[in-house]
Order: sequence, then C-alpha cells, then structure tokens
Amino acid sequence: MPRYSYIAIDQKHKSAKGTVTAESPYAARKHLRAKGLHPTDIREMRTAREGGGIGLVFGKSKKNQVADFTKQLATMLKAGIKLTEALGVLVQQISDPRLRNTVTDIRDRVVTGESFADALGEYDNYFDVIFVSMVRVGEVTGTLEGSLLTIAAFMEKRQRMESKMITAMIYPAILICFCIGAVIFLTIKVIPVIAAQIEKTGQQLPGVTRLLVAFSNILTSWRLLVVIAVIALIVWGVRVFVRTQRGAYLRDKLLLALPVFGPLVKQRIVARFASTLSTLLSSGLSMAESLKVVAQVTGNTIMNTAVKQARDRILSGADIATPLRESGVIDPAIGHMVAVGEKSGELEHMLKTISENLESSTDIVIERLSAAIEPVIIVFMAFIVGVIAYATLLPILRFSSGQM
Repeated sequence: MPRYSYIAIDQKHKSAKGTVTAESPYAARKHLRAKGLHPTDIREMRTAREGGGIGLVFGKSKKNQVADFTKQLATMLKAGIKLTEALGVLVQQISDPRLRNTVTDIRDRVVTGESFADALGEYDNYFDVIFVSMVRVGEVTGTLEGSLLTIAAFMEKRQRMESKMITAMIYPAILICFCIGAVIFLTIKVIPVIAAQIEKTGQQLPGVTRLLVAFSNILTSWRLLVVIAVIALIVWGVRVFVRTQRGAYLRDKLLLALPVFGPLVKQRIVARFASTLSTLLSSGLSMAESLKVVAQVTGNTIMNTAVKQARDRILSGADIATPLRESGVIDPAIGHMVAVGEKSGELEHMLKTISENLESSTDIVIERLSAAIEPVIIVFMAFIVGVIAYATLLPILRFSSGQM
C-alpha cells in the first residue's frame, strides 16, 4: 500500500506532521480523523520503483492511460453499470500504481456523495480543466457516458497530433546526436595525437588545426566545467524569465515570428483552440464557460489574452471574432469564418471544420519539414566532419611534402 505524508491539526490546535499507510488519500484522511487529527494536506510519497525509468520509456504515457481509463469507463456506463461499481472494476485493471491510487480515492469520494467532477478536480495532474468541465456538464445533463466518450476521442485526437510532431523529430535528433558524438570523438582522440606528433618535429600547425586543438583542450580540461556552468546559468535565467508575464509574452511572440516554424506553431495553436472550443460547446457548456476553459489551455499568452477578451465581449453582448482577429494569431480568413459561424448560429460546426482543415494542413507542413530537415542535417554533418578531416590531414600532407 502507498504511504502518504501529511500535515494536520490536532485537538489542541497544534500542527502535526507525519506519514501514514493507506489504500488511498481518502482512507488516509479517514484514518487520521479517527486519531483526532484534522488533515490539511496529504501527499503520496513517491517511491523509486514508481519514479520512472524503463516503465516510462516502454510503458504507456500518463495521457494514454487516462484516455484508456476514460474510454473504458464510458463503455461500462453505457452498458448500464453504476459509476461507483465501474470505478471499482477499473481500479483492479489499472497497472500504474499512482493512477490506481488516484482512481481508488475518486471512487471513495463518489461513494460518500461527492460529485464525480469535484473528485476529479482534486487530481489536475491527471484530469485537466477540460476533462473536469465536460464531466460536470455530463453529470448535470445525465449524459455522463456521452461526455466521457467525447473526452476520450478528443484526447486521442490531440495525442495523435502531438505524436506526429514528435515522430517527425526523432530521425533528425538521432542524426544530430551522431554528429555531435563524431565531432567530440575526432576532436578528443584524433586531433591531439596528430598535433602532438607534428609539434615534436618543431613545425607550426595550420590555423584550422590549432583551433581544433584549442577546442579539444577545452573539452578535456576544467574549463569545460566553466562552460557547462555558464550554459546552465543562462538556461536557468531564461527559464526564470519566461515564467514571468513579460517573458512568456516575448517567448510566444518570438515563436510565432520564426520564419519556418512560426506558421506551424500558429496553426497548431489555432487548431487546438478551435478543436477544444468546438468540443466544449458540443458537450453543452455555455460559450462564456467554454471560453474560460479554453483560455487556460491555449498554451500561448497572446492567444490566451485574445480568448479572455472574446469572453469579456460575449458577456457584454458583443462578438468574439474581433479580438481573435486582432490578436494576430488567427489569420483574417479564419477570423471571418468564425464571424460567419457566429452570425449563422453554426459556430460549433464552423470551429470543427477549421480544426480539421488546420490539422490536415499541419500534417502536410510537418511532412515537408521532416523531408527538408533530414538532408540539411546530413549536409551540415558532412561539412563539419569534412572540416575536421581537413584539419587532421592538412598538417600530415604538409609534413610529408616538406612544406612544414
């Protein structure tokens, strides 16, 4: 059974800390209350066995596990099985211990009368705001199984889109790693040996060879630690800066302005916005609430601001297309389609069409980029290795011809 660390208040109103072993967080709270403690914070203690490693590489990702859980739960509810009973069955089938403990706690909360959506909301690391919002609508309208099926389809669609981008970058990443490895090997093992032999003769090395020798000295001395420390400091500073509102805005603006990848990032953001908003509206959520949810998951501060402005305009009785067009993220043609869909009452259908068109266009762009990046990397690798080979052979040729 998992162990939980807790912070609680005892009967004398003093703070108490400790650990407790229980089947779920709910059971842990119940055990602490029986001891006269009022828990204020309970967190599962993650063990090394559950921390990652091979399971994370070759097993299912967290998103895939949640998608499978959602689909199975929807199927069981559609078959007429009660929610608590269905959750109890799924607890026995989930292989990941952390997700299993999470579902166990959710089931225990539902058994005590808590709503399913509220129980899910306690675990935002598994169930995001879109998931919880659609489940809440399904509970209110009595169409929970339909909402869960919609969520599962939406999650699978979003994962397919993300996996295509990751897959397209695997081969270029392997090539880059191979290139870096070859450069480091030649620079550390080959260049110093040849340079030492030439220097023993009292001859001067060519300029390009001296540069590689200097680079080799950096890689094999304490100065490498300084370089790594400087790079780490710069990376840390950039990460801290982009967490600020100003930094996040500049980062997103820079991404959208990139000459090749900017349009791809923009298409992905708009496709996600259109797909998410269409899914939320189809589940029965109001426009204002849907925009509130979408604003939290756009992944781009510029788009986030535009969606918030659109929501404010909706609440004041105006349209939503204008702030979206003014954001610069949505193209005028797409903004016009949103305006037409809004006026005709077919906004949900129009957003779905926009999402499908952009996803299809994104697939084509990814394929073209993948096809273009591979030869560029190969040519770059050949150039780097050629330079090293030139720097390696030049002193040998000069020495053998008596020019040195």
